[in-house]
Amino acid sequence: MPIKNRLAELMPEIAEWRREIHMNPEIMFDLPKTTALVEAKLKEFGVDEIHTGIGRSGIVALIRGKSDTRGRCVGLRADMDALPMTEMTGLPYASQTPGKMHGCGHDGHTAMLLGAAKYLAETRNFDGTVALIFQPAEEGGGGGELMVKDGMMERFGIDEVYGMHNEPGLPVGEFGVSPGPIMAAADEFEVRIVGKGGHAARPHMCIDPTPAACNVVMALQTVASRNTDPIDRIVVSVCTIKTASEAFNVIPPEVLIRGTVRTLSDEVRDMAERRVTTLIHSTAEAYGCEARLEYHRGYPVVVNHDENAEMAAEIARAVAGSDKVRWGRPPRMGGEDFAYMLNARPGAFINVGNGNTAGVHHPEYDFNDEAIPYGCSFFAELVERRMPAS
Repeated sequence: MPIKNRLAELMPEIAEWRREIHMNPEIMFDLPKTTALVEAKLKEFGVDEIHTGIGRSGIVALIRGKSDTRGRCVGLRADMDALPMTEMTGLPYASQTPGKMHGCGHDGHTAMLLGAAKYLAETRNFDGTVALIFQPAEEGGGGGELMVKDGMMERFGIDEVYGMHNEPGLPVGEFGVSPGPIMAAADEFEVRIVGKGGHAARPHMCIDPTPAACNVVMALQTVASRNTDPIDRIVVSVCTIKTASEAFNVIPPEVLIRGTVRTLSDEVRDMAERRVTTLIHSTAEAYGCEARLEYHRGYPVVVNHDENAEMAAEIARAVAGSDKVRWGRPPRMGGEDFAYMLNARPGAFINVGNGNTAGVHHPEYDFNDEAIPYGCSFFAELVERRMPAS
């Protein structure tokens, strides 16, 4: 079964919704225009229930099939928030809000779930209930976690949950699906190496934090190279190193270091936190400095449930063709807060091809509207197969 004819017909309309969202990007939990558009469309489609304010500004809408006596409920999730960055696409529908843009394709994700909602509300060719989950604050705010903590799964009786993300570089019309860990836990650290500043001509009268900071950076490389089994994946990256002085003849009193730690298992994650903490404090102390460390655990590992991932691959093959699904790909070290939903319920997170476009989080990125019928068809077919009409 290729993409559904009705969804191919709806593509221009869905693309218009997507572009309207793209022009009006909103970030984190502050999404009044986006949520208003989503609510208006859901009401227009005639869904059975709309619940707002889940996880602060999330929306859950329910569509019941021809019969809901089986009591089964499948959750479908799309993220709605944009990024705090400046768009450089020059498109006629480019962001109208300076410093904000849909640089990750959440406008496309929201539009695809709305397209699936319109189709499912029209056809209702399933038995059970669909929970349409429109989530805020994926980009660093942990909106998925807040929706789970709000009791979303229990309140709406969600049995399993699925999400989708576009992938630049993967051809339009193709999908990527893998079982097990597919995206990394994303932790962050910030440390101030504090010494004693002074004149650069009198270093003996100072406690210079700069060589201490440089050696901290080098020591952190050993977490991956000497503390982790080579088979295990880990990334420890220092992304900021900044002194408290910009003068050429001043030894600064402190140096700021920021970085990220990415891992694919709880065991390696725990080890990495211990080693990063020990190395930072001991190296700073060796140079007579003090390390003031803040270590923040971010999103957990995204783990697809094997059975659900295999089923998702089957559905993707039905939509795109058996040769258009890339199965069992290596995990990525990026983070994603859909992890919280997969920790709460079985399910899977899959990728849909965005074609040869700029990468996500790039100022020239744009979601590819040609991907819309594939993503919508996947969601619709998933519902009809997981809860077939009797």
